[in-house]
Amino acid sequence: MYIRYMQTPFSMKKLILLLACSGCFKLMAQKASGPIDSALLMKDVKTLADNKFEGRKTGTKGNRLAQFYLLDRFKQVGLKQFNNTYEQPFYFTNNKGKVMGTNLYGYIPGKSESVIVISAHYDHVGIGKPNEAKDSIYNGADDNASGVAGLLAMAVYFKKNPPNHTLIFAAFDAEEMGLQGAKAFVAKLPVPAANIVLNINMDMISHNDKNELYVCGTSHFPALKKHITAAAGKSNISLPMGHDKSGDGDQDWTAQSDHHAFFVKKIPFLYFGVEDHVDYHKASDEYSRINHSFFYQAVQSILEVVKEADK
Repeated sequence: MYIRYMQTPFSMKKLILLLACSGCFKLMAQKASGPIDSALLMKDVKTLADNKFEGRKTGTKGNRLAQFYLLDRFKQVGLKQFNNTYEQPFYFTNNKGKVMGTNLYGYIPGKSESVIVISAHYDHVGIGKPNEAKDSIYNGADDNASGVAGLLAMAVYFKKNPPNHTLIFAAFDAEEMGLQGAKAFVAKLPVPAANIVLNINMDMISHNDKNELYVCGTSHFPALKKHITAAAGKSNISLPMGHDKSGDGDQDWTAQSDHHAFFVKKIPFLYFGVEDHVDYHKASDEYSRINHSFFYQAVQSILEVVKEADK
Protein backbone atom coordinates (compact mmCIF):
# COMPACT_ATOMS: atom_id res chain seq x y z
CA MET A 1 0.00 0.00 0.00
CA TYR A 2 1.38 3.36 -0.97
CA ILE A 3 1.30 6.01 1.74
CA ARG A 4 1.69 9.49 0.37
CA TYR A 5 3.07 11.24 3.49
CA MET A 6 6.11 8.95 3.54
CA GLN A 7 7.40 10.68 0.41
CA THR A 8 8.74 13.72 2.28
CA PRO A 9 12.04 13.38 4.18
CA PHE A 10 10.66 15.33 7.14
CA SER A 11 7.67 12.99 7.56
CA MET A 12 9.88 9.94 7.18
CA LYS A 13 12.09 11.18 10.02
CA LYS A 14 9.04 11.70 12.21
CA LEU A 15 7.78 8.20 11.51
CA ILE A 16 11.18 6.64 12.25
CA LEU A 17 11.39 8.66 15.46
CA LEU A 18 7.94 7.51 16.53
CA LEU A 19 8.79 3.88 15.82
CA ALA A 20 12.08 4.20 17.70
CA CYS A 21 10.38 5.80 20.69
CA SER A 22 7.77 3.06 20.67
CA GLY A 23 10.54 0.47 20.83
CA CYS A 24 12.25 2.34 23.67
CA PHE A 25 9.04 2.53 25.69
CA LYS A 26 8.45 -1.18 25.14
CA LEU A 27 11.99 -1.99 26.31
CA MET A 28 11.57 0.24 29.35
CA ALA A 29 8.27 -1.42 30.19
CA GLN A 30 9.85 -4.86 29.98
CA LYS A 31 12.68 -3.78 32.27
CA ALA A 32 10.26 -2.21 34.74
CA SER A 33 8.18 -5.38 34.87
CA GLY A 34 11.19 -7.59 35.70
CA PRO A 35 11.27 -9.29 39.09
CA ILE A 36 14.32 -7.37 40.34
CA ASP A 37 14.78 -3.58 40.22
CA SER A 38 18.40 -3.38 39.06
CA ALA A 39 18.77 0.34 39.82
CA LEU A 40 17.58 -0.09 43.41
CA LEU A 41 19.73 -3.21 43.83
CA MET A 42 22.86 -1.29 42.83
CA LYS A 43 21.89 1.70 44.95
CA ASP A 44 21.62 -0.46 48.07
CA VAL A 45 24.97 -2.19 47.60
CA LYS A 46 26.72 1.06 46.70
CA THR A 47 25.27 2.83 49.72
CA LEU A 48 26.21 0.10 52.19
CA ALA A 49 29.75 0.04 50.77
CA ASP A 50 30.20 3.79 51.21
CA ASN A 51 33.07 5.13 53.32
CA LYS A 52 30.67 6.83 55.75
CA PHE A 53 29.83 3.39 57.19
CA GLU A 54 33.53 2.83 57.99
CA GLY A 55 33.42 -0.87 57.14
CA ARG A 56 30.33 -1.63 59.29
CA LYS A 57 32.27 -3.37 62.07
CA THR A 58 30.02 -4.60 64.87
CA GLY A 59 29.84 -2.18 67.79
CA THR A 60 31.03 0.86 65.84
CA LYS A 61 29.41 4.10 64.75
CA GLY A 62 29.57 3.00 61.12
CA ASN A 63 27.76 -0.24 61.91
CA ARG A 64 25.01 1.74 63.66
CA LEU A 65 24.68 4.04 60.65
CA ALA A 66 24.22 0.95 58.48
CA GLN A 67 21.47 -0.19 60.84
CA PHE A 68 19.65 3.13 60.40
CA TYR A 69 19.83 2.76 56.64
CA LEU A 70 18.47 -0.79 56.76
CA LEU A 71 15.71 0.11 59.22
CA ASP A 72 14.58 2.80 56.81
CA ARG A 73 14.68 0.34 53.89
CA PHE A 74 12.66 -2.23 55.85
CA LYS A 75 10.01 0.43 56.45
CA GLN A 76 10.02 1.45 52.78
CA VAL A 77 9.52 -2.14 51.68
CA GLY A 78 6.72 -2.59 54.20
CA LEU A 79 8.05 -5.56 56.16
CA LYS A 80 5.99 -6.43 59.20
CA GLN A 81 7.57 -6.34 62.65
CA PHE A 82 7.81 -8.96 65.37
CA ASN A 83 6.87 -7.51 68.77
CA ASN A 84 6.67 -3.98 67.32
CA THR A 85 10.34 -3.81 66.35
CA TYR A 86 12.78 -4.85 63.64
CA GLU A 87 15.68 -4.96 66.10
CA GLN A 88 17.09 -7.84 68.13
CA PRO A 89 19.96 -6.68 70.37
CA PHE A 90 22.35 -9.35 71.64
CA TYR A 91 25.62 -9.52 73.53
CA PHE A 92 28.73 -11.66 73.25
CA THR A 93 32.29 -11.49 74.49
CA ASN A 94 35.54 -11.54 72.59
CA ASN A 95 39.15 -10.75 73.44
CA LYS A 96 38.24 -7.08 73.86
CA GLY A 97 35.38 -7.71 76.27
CA LYS A 98 31.61 -7.50 75.99
CA VAL A 99 30.23 -6.48 72.60
CA MET A 100 26.69 -5.54 71.60
CA GLY A 101 25.33 -6.55 68.21
CA THR A 102 21.97 -5.93 66.59
CA ASN A 103 20.11 -8.23 64.23
CA LEU A 104 17.45 -6.66 62.01
CA TYR A 105 14.53 -8.66 60.70
CA GLY A 106 10.94 -8.40 59.54
CA TYR A 107 8.53 -10.60 57.65
CA ILE A 108 5.98 -10.93 54.88
CA PRO A 109 3.08 -13.17 55.93
CA GLY A 110 2.27 -16.18 53.78
CA LYS A 111 -0.74 -18.40 53.36
CA SER A 112 0.59 -20.94 55.85
CA GLU A 113 2.55 -20.98 59.10
CA SER A 114 5.54 -22.62 57.40
CA VAL A 115 8.49 -20.24 57.27
CA ILE A 116 11.48 -19.62 55.00
CA VAL A 117 14.21 -17.42 56.48
CA ILE A 118 16.15 -15.37 53.91
CA SER A 119 19.36 -14.06 55.47
CA ALA A 120 22.54 -12.07 54.87
CA HIS A 121 24.96 -10.42 57.28
CA TYR A 122 25.41 -6.66 57.08
CA ASP A 123 28.53 -6.26 59.22
CA HIS A 124 32.09 -6.27 57.93
CA VAL A 125 35.59 -5.86 59.40
CA GLY A 126 35.80 -2.08 59.74
CA ILE A 127 39.00 -0.05 59.48
CA GLY A 128 42.32 -1.83 59.11
CA LYS A 129 45.84 -1.55 57.81
CA PRO A 130 46.14 0.91 54.88
CA ASN A 131 46.88 -0.58 51.49
CA GLU A 132 49.22 0.81 48.82
CA ALA A 133 46.58 3.38 47.91
CA LYS A 134 46.48 4.43 51.60
CA ASP A 135 42.90 3.21 51.88
CA SER A 136 42.19 1.80 55.34
CA ILE A 137 38.40 1.37 55.15
CA TYR A 138 37.33 -2.18 54.40
CA ASN A 139 34.00 -1.40 52.75
CA GLY A 140 32.90 -4.99 52.12
CA ALA A 141 30.94 -4.40 48.94
CA ASP A 142 30.87 -8.08 48.04
CA ASP A 143 31.24 -9.19 51.67
CA ASN A 144 28.45 -8.65 52.35
CA ALA A 145 26.70 -5.52 51.16
CA SER A 146 25.85 -7.62 48.11
CA GLY A 147 23.92 -10.22 50.11
CA VAL A 148 21.96 -7.57 52.00
CA ALA A 149 21.09 -5.72 48.79
CA GLY A 150 19.89 -9.04 47.33
CA LEU A 151 17.79 -9.65 50.44
CA LEU A 152 16.13 -6.23 50.10
CA ALA A 153 15.46 -6.80 46.39
CA MET A 154 13.70 -10.08 47.16
CA ALA A 155 11.68 -8.45 49.92
CA VAL A 156 10.46 -5.87 47.40
CA TYR A 157 9.48 -8.66 45.00
CA PHE A 158 7.54 -10.71 47.54
CA LYS A 159 5.81 -7.67 48.95
CA LYS A 160 4.30 -7.25 45.49
CA ASN A 161 3.85 -10.99 44.95
CA PRO A 162 2.57 -12.52 48.23
CA PRO A 163 4.25 -15.85 49.02
CA ASN A 164 2.75 -19.14 50.16
CA HIS A 165 5.23 -19.46 53.03
CA THR A 166 5.78 -16.73 55.57
CA LEU A 167 9.13 -15.15 54.66
CA ILE A 168 11.42 -13.72 57.32
CA PHE A 169 14.08 -11.35 55.99
CA ALA A 170 17.00 -11.29 58.45
CA ALA A 171 20.06 -9.03 58.26
CA PHE A 172 22.48 -10.47 60.80
CA ASP A 173 25.19 -8.63 62.69
CA ALA A 174 28.58 -9.94 63.89
CA GLU A 175 29.01 -12.68 61.31
CA GLU A 176 32.64 -11.66 61.00
CA MET A 177 33.07 -12.26 64.74
CA GLY A 178 31.99 -15.88 64.72
CA LEU A 179 28.42 -15.96 63.35
CA GLN A 180 27.26 -14.30 66.57
CA GLY A 181 24.14 -12.70 65.12
CA ALA A 182 22.85 -15.91 63.55
CA LYS A 183 23.54 -17.81 66.76
CA ALA A 184 21.56 -15.23 68.74
CA PHE A 185 18.71 -15.44 66.24
CA VAL A 186 18.32 -19.22 66.36
CA ALA A 187 18.64 -19.15 70.15
CA LYS A 188 15.60 -16.87 70.34
CA LEU A 189 13.55 -17.52 67.22
CA PRO A 190 10.51 -15.30 66.57
CA VAL A 191 8.54 -18.38 65.41
CA PRO A 192 8.61 -22.05 66.48
CA ALA A 193 11.68 -23.83 65.09
CA ALA A 194 9.45 -26.60 63.75
CA ASN A 195 7.79 -24.05 61.44
CA ILE A 196 11.05 -23.10 59.69
CA VAL A 197 11.46 -25.32 56.66
CA LEU A 198 14.45 -23.61 55.01
CA ASN A 199 17.15 -20.98 55.40
CA ILE A 200 18.39 -19.22 52.25
CA ASN A 201 21.66 -17.50 53.13
CA MET A 202 23.59 -15.10 50.88
CA ASP A 203 27.19 -14.11 51.55
CA MET A 204 29.35 -12.68 48.73
CA ILE A 205 27.21 -12.91 45.59
CA SER A 206 28.47 -10.06 43.38
CA HIS A 207 32.10 -10.68 42.44
CA ASN A 208 32.97 -13.53 40.10
CA ASP A 209 34.70 -13.52 36.72
CA LYS A 210 33.64 -17.05 35.75
CA ASN A 211 29.88 -16.49 35.94
CA GLU A 212 29.64 -19.04 38.77
CA LEU A 213 27.53 -18.77 41.90
CA TYR A 214 28.03 -21.77 44.17
CA VAL A 215 25.20 -23.40 46.07
CA CYS A 216 26.17 -25.13 49.29
CA GLY A 217 23.83 -27.45 51.21
CA THR A 218 22.47 -30.01 48.80
CA SER A 219 24.81 -32.76 50.01
CA HIS A 220 23.24 -32.40 53.44
CA PHE A 221 19.72 -31.94 52.08
CA PRO A 222 19.43 -33.72 48.68
CA ALA A 223 15.70 -32.97 48.45
CA LEU A 224 16.62 -29.33 47.78
CA LYS A 225 18.49 -30.13 44.56
CA LYS A 226 15.30 -29.94 42.51
CA HIS A 227 14.93 -26.24 43.35
CA ILE A 228 18.45 -25.49 42.12
CA THR A 229 18.00 -27.54 38.96
CA ALA A 230 14.74 -25.75 38.15
CA ALA A 231 16.26 -22.31 38.72
CA ALA A 232 19.44 -23.17 36.79
CA GLY A 233 17.34 -23.93 33.74
CA LYS A 234 16.20 -20.29 33.70
CA SER A 235 19.51 -18.73 34.73
CA ASN A 236 22.13 -16.92 32.65
CA ILE A 237 24.82 -17.91 35.15
CA SER A 238 26.10 -21.26 36.38
CA LEU A 239 24.81 -22.61 39.70
CA PRO A 240 27.23 -25.42 40.61
CA MET A 241 26.33 -27.37 43.75
CA GLY A 242 29.10 -28.26 46.17
CA HIS A 243 31.49 -27.02 48.86
CA ASP A 244 29.47 -28.94 51.45
CA LYS A 245 31.16 -32.30 52.02
CA SER A 246 33.29 -33.15 55.05
CA GLY A 247 35.98 -34.52 52.74
CA ASP A 248 36.38 -31.08 51.12
CA GLY A 249 38.54 -29.85 54.00
CA ASP A 250 38.74 -26.06 54.09
CA GLN A 251 36.59 -26.00 50.94
CA ASP A 252 33.65 -27.29 52.97
CA TRP A 253 31.60 -24.13 53.48
CA THR A 254 29.02 -25.70 55.80
CA ALA A 255 30.37 -23.71 58.76
CA GLN A 256 31.60 -20.66 56.84
CA SER A 257 28.62 -18.32 57.22
CA ASP A 258 25.36 -17.75 59.09
CA HIS A 259 23.56 -20.78 57.64
CA HIS A 260 25.64 -22.95 59.98
CA ALA A 261 23.60 -21.77 62.97
CA PHE A 262 20.49 -23.15 61.25
CA PHE A 263 22.29 -26.37 60.33
CA VAL A 264 23.16 -26.95 63.99
CA LYS A 265 19.43 -26.66 64.74
CA LYS A 266 18.77 -29.25 62.00
CA ILE A 267 17.03 -26.64 59.83
CA PRO A 268 17.70 -27.22 56.08
CA PHE A 269 19.73 -24.51 54.35
CA LEU A 270 21.01 -23.37 50.98
CA TYR A 271 23.99 -21.04 50.98
CA PHE A 272 24.80 -18.94 47.92
CA GLY A 273 28.26 -17.45 47.49
CA VAL A 274 31.27 -17.05 45.24
CA GLU A 275 34.72 -18.46 45.82
CA ASP A 276 37.29 -16.20 47.50
CA HIS A 277 38.68 -13.51 45.19
CA VAL A 278 41.61 -11.08 45.28
CA ASP A 279 39.56 -8.45 47.15
CA TYR A 280 38.28 -10.76 49.90
CA HIS A 281 38.75 -9.07 53.31
CA LYS A 282 40.78 -6.28 51.75
CA ALA A 283 40.26 -2.54 51.40
CA SER A 284 39.84 -3.13 47.67
CA ASP A 285 36.44 -4.82 48.18
CA GLU A 286 34.75 -1.74 46.74
CA TYR A 287 31.56 -1.14 44.80
CA SER A 288 33.63 -0.42 41.70
CA ARG A 289 35.08 -3.95 41.85
CA ILE A 290 31.86 -5.97 41.77
CA ASN A 291 30.56 -7.54 38.54
CA HIS A 292 27.31 -5.69 38.04
CA SER A 293 25.77 -7.96 35.41
CA PHE A 294 26.76 -11.09 37.32
CA PHE A 295 25.36 -9.63 40.55
CA TYR A 296 22.01 -8.87 38.95
CA GLN A 297 21.81 -12.35 37.45
CA ALA A 298 22.84 -13.91 40.76
CA VAL A 299 20.00 -12.22 42.62
CA GLN A 300 17.55 -13.19 39.87
CA SER A 301 18.70 -16.81 40.16
CA ILE A 302 18.43 -16.93 43.96
CA LEU A 303 14.96 -15.42 43.68
CA GLU A 304 14.00 -18.26 41.32
CA VAL A 305 15.22 -20.79 43.90
CA VAL A 306 13.10 -19.12 46.60
CA LYS A 307 10.09 -19.11 44.28
CA GLU A 308 10.59 -22.82 43.59
CA ALA A 309 10.89 -23.59 47.30
CA ASP A 310 7.83 -21.47 48.01
CA LYS A 311 5.72 -23.65 45.71
